[in-house]
Amino acid sequence: MTTNRETARSDDARHAKASEPDLELVAVPRDESFKVWSHGYPYRTVRWHFHPEYEIHLITATTGKYFVGDHIGNFAPGNLVMVGSNLPHNWVSSVPGDERVAERCLVLQFDTGFVTRATEAFPEFRRMDALLDASRWGLLFTPQTGAAAEPIMREMLGAQGMRRIVLLAALFELLAQSEEPAKLASAAYRADPDRYGETRINHVLSFIGKNLSQELRETELAELAGQSASAFSRYFRRHTGVPFVQYVNRLRINLACQLLMSDELSVTDICYQVGFNNLSNFNRQFLLLKQMSPTRWRTYQRLNAASAAESAESAEPEEVPEIFG
Repeated sequence: MTTNRETARSDDARHAKASEPDLELVAVPRDESFKVWSHGYPYRTVRWHFHPEYEIHLITATTGKYFVGDHIGNFAPGNLVMVGSNLPHNWVSSVPGDERVAERCLVLQFDTGFVTRATEAFPEFRRMDALLDASRWGLLFTPQTGAAAEPIMREMLGAQGMRRIVLLAALFELLAQSEEPAKLASAAYRADPDRYGETRINHVLSFIGKNLSQELRETELAELAGQSASAFSRYFRRHTGVPFVQYVNRLRINLACQLLMSDELSVTDICYQVGFNNLSNFNRQFLLLKQMSPTRWRTYQRLNAASAAESAESAEPEEVPEIFG
């Protein structure tokens, strides 16, 4: 006989497993350079997942919550997001359990090899380099750009031959000329140590990362860097773009988000484990960075995990074509 405690433990394990993104295998047809398609809701790929390919994702129906890295936001028709290589993501629509939506989104996917080949053949494609690089955090374009992208992506669905390339170039031009998109995931989620070129700052940042749960004083870090407090403050901000305290708080909140994805620790336990001295300051900093409380953030992550679990349970096995030798 299964006890309540065993059931709870099983649920916790299922949530923990669901919080790990699944790898999606993107099959681009051999005679095409990229994949463009649409799907409804619910659908087997609506789950917390990642893939090596870049993705341009346009919502055409429904509203709900979307998850990109450690970002949680609201979406509606016109929501246009570019997702970088291997960045986890998911869109969960707010629809009744028995409702089926024929088309929820339009999706364009292409790999780094295609980008390299296209740029070598057409140097003009380098105008997309900045967007592709920034997409490692996920990029949200304006609703106006989303509205302008829809007819282009919709025509792509049925386009053949050279027309597909013409439409892709038109879409890239639209994105490159649009208002600067908003980055979604935090810098800490996809940290890029290559941009910290100096050994001194690398040493300081490594020390911070290894001691997040401990008290970190800017004066002590200045000593570690061999600088005065005022010189270190200017130096740190020049390399990271933010003051020391703000940088540390962002890292701690990012770590808290990772811990909140499982149900093993309470919010209070997480507060102290990531280095905050009191719960009120933790809640205040979390709200400042994530626009919601830690408890609400965990609730939405459970929604994300439940969507993944439901998708896995309801997915029908795909037909595998027979191969005749």
